[in-house]
Amino acid sequence: MCLAIPGKVLNIDYTAQPVMGTVSFGGIEKSICLEWLPDVKVGDYVLVHVGFAISKVDEKEALETLKLFDEIDEAYEELQSNEVVRKDDQKRQRPSV
Repeated sequence: MCLAIPGKVLNIDYTAQPVMGTVSFGGIEKSICLEWLPDVKVGDYVLVHVGFAISKVDEKEALETLKLFDEIDEAYEELQSNEVVRKDDQKRQRPSV
């Protein structure tokens, strides 16, 4: 199983070998190999796995996927904050010796 993240192509360097570009993942920009997608253009959304753009994806699908990642992150943060509260409650409930 692999994980591919959607990102928006911001620029393409055709002089580089392999062809490279800057891709934005929700504001985080990374240098990505675009060699396998010769028809990709600035503004396209691509799926990226380990630094390689492996396919193009439409904007709606990409934005829906990014929104789901945000929801997962929010849920994780909420779980983490609840864990901290539980640990604090346990400390307060310990009998003093």
